[in-house]
Parts: sequence; structure tokens; C-alpha cells
Amino acid sequence: MIQPLPLARFDSSATPETRPTPQIRKAGLCKLVILALVGLAAFDLLRLGHNVKRISGIVRNWKTQPRVPSGDLTERVGLAVNYAAIIYPKRIECLQRSCITVCLLRSCGVNAQMVMGAQSLPFKAHAWAEVNGRAVNERNDVQKIYSVWERC
Repeated sequence: MIQPLPLARFDSSATPETRPTPQIRKAGLCKLVILALVGLAAFDLLRLGHNVKRISGIVRNWKTQPRVPSGDLTERVGLAVNYAAIIYPKRIECLQRSCITVCLLRSCGVNAQMVMGAQSLPFKAHAWAEVNGRAVNERNDVQKIYSVWERC
């Protein structure tokens, strides 16, 4: 028997009366994982790879849907993208991960941004998703390590 995921840490501010049941959360998470997998496959089929200009154009034009997101949606999308990256047969790079995360969040009504930055020594470039200035599904100090060169 498959054990349910420990999702109780999400939306801890909700009261027991307003908190969704674990079955609803699990079903929602499964749908998000499938959408993330579809996004990862589309990313590869469109051969976006390292074409930063094309990727930033797609993300910039991806509109935030007029929906009211649930309180734990950002965390669930991050978890879904993590699960999709584990299942996906190819290695997922940060640019692909941040693009999929932002597009999923915007499709669910969350105003997210994809941020690209770099550090000088040693030179490294990185991309991540942000919601309200907070990095999503990312290490806490990412904004201190990398200087931002573009937000979309």
C-alpha cells in the first residue's frame, strides 16, 4: 500500500474547518506533477535548451490567470516540480525548472517571476522563480549569491 505524502506542513495557518482534506491535496498534487511533466516535455520538444532569449520571451508573455490561489499553492507547485524532475528521464537544469515553475504558478493564479542572475568568481549563472520577492523552491541565500541580470 502506498503511504500518503506528509502534506500536513502545508497551509498550517488554515483552521481544521477550512483546511482541505489530504485526499484533495493529494489529487491536486498529482495534477500539478502531471502538468509539470507535460511542461518539461514541451520544453524539450520545442528545443528551448539554453536559448535564454526565447525562454524569457515565453515566460514574459505567460499571463497570470485570474484565479484566487490557495494559501499553500506555491509550496505544492514547488513540490510537484521536484517530483516531476525525479520522474523525468532527462536531467533538469535550473532554467527549465524555473520556467516550468513560473508558468505553472501563473496558470494557477499566482503572480510569479523568473529571475536570472550570475556570480562573478567563480562565474556561475542561475535561474530561479520568485513570488512576492521570495525565492520559490530554492535555497534561502540564492538572492544573496547571485546578482540579478533579468526578471521576467
